[in-house]
Amino acid sequence: MPSAAQIRLQIETALERKIPGALTPVAKVIRAVAATGIDALDELLKGGLPVGLISELVGPECSGRTSVALSFLARMTEAGKVCAWIDVSNVLDPNSAAATGVDLARLLWVRCGGSQRTAQRASRSFALPEKYLVPAEAKKGLHGGGCSGHPRNEVKGLSEAVSGLLRPEAIAPRCGEPQLRQRSKPGIFEPNYSPVSLAAVRPSGSMSPWSRMDQALRVTDQLLQGGGFSAIVLDLGSVAPEFSSRVPLATWFRYRAAAERTQASILLLTQYACAKSSAELSLCFGPGEALRDEVTVFTGIEHRTEVVRRRFTGTVENVVPLRKPPQRTDAANWLSRTAWAGSR
Repeated sequence: MPSAAQIRLQIETALERKIPGALTPVAKVIRAVAATGIDALDELLKGGLPVGLISELVGPECSGRTSVALSFLARMTEAGKVCAWIDVSNVLDPNSAAATGVDLARLLWVRCGGSQRTAQRASRSFALPEKYLVPAEAKKGLHGGGCSGHPRNEVKGLSEAVSGLLRPEAIAPRCGEPQLRQRSKPGIFEPNYSPVSLAAVRPSGSMSPWSRMDQALRVTDQLLQGGGFSAIVLDLGSVAPEFSSRVPLATWFRYRAAAERTQASILLLTQYACAKSSAELSLCFGPGEALRDEVTVFTGIEHRTEVVRRRFTGTVENVVPLRKPPQRTDAANWLSRTAWAGSR
């Protein structure tokens, strides 16, 4: 009777072309990382952000998400790599990016909003037809070649006009007839403390958040399918969570598969975690605190970052220790100083 090892070897030999290593556990692989340029954050992440995966930076405005993304792009462009920044709300400042160290010649800046397309659509919708802009041809009549026709033709529309005035709905009701009372629609009470959506505060002529997000998702898909970009930043930080949370999970799963194939690092800047299981790394940024080095001069902001999710910890050991491992620090503080404060 053959042993269990021989039976296993026969099964693996028969299935090696269809299912390689059917009974062999997949060996863990150390994921490549790229440094962000922030020492405290790189030490927390064991080297930096993962390459070829999705990293989600979640936090409110002025929490340090954009600073981390710009510092990461500065390192990537310094190494001669091409990156892309998909700006959904058109909030990126090129001067700040250049001051951080980003090589703008190697950065593709996609501004969503379609102002030119919106203007063309508005001009087409409000433009008058050409037949109203062309003057009528002069007709020869009894009044010395004026534009009016024969007097007999002017009386033809008189009967239709009089019949229109004598329609039942045009006649005013008499006092003795019962009147139909029209009920007014009940009003909806809206409290003052309710959050205001972006659709209500957006400037006139701009596109809705749904249209801008649709443009951003389509552009991201095209850049990932085309390849050639080492890092792609999808900036949804200024979009309300009620819009960004409705992006289908299949979209983020497709982005993760494409990023792993092209080895492009995707940085997702949001106020609400929406990538879920498709994100390899999720960082939560808290509100920044102003530095008080000077009394009347603003010198910088102190940020705090916490690791919320990390799929691959970077260890290759398959042995589970019996004792409880020591608690590791999943948060880090780092400073971002202004240009006039200098190095201290």
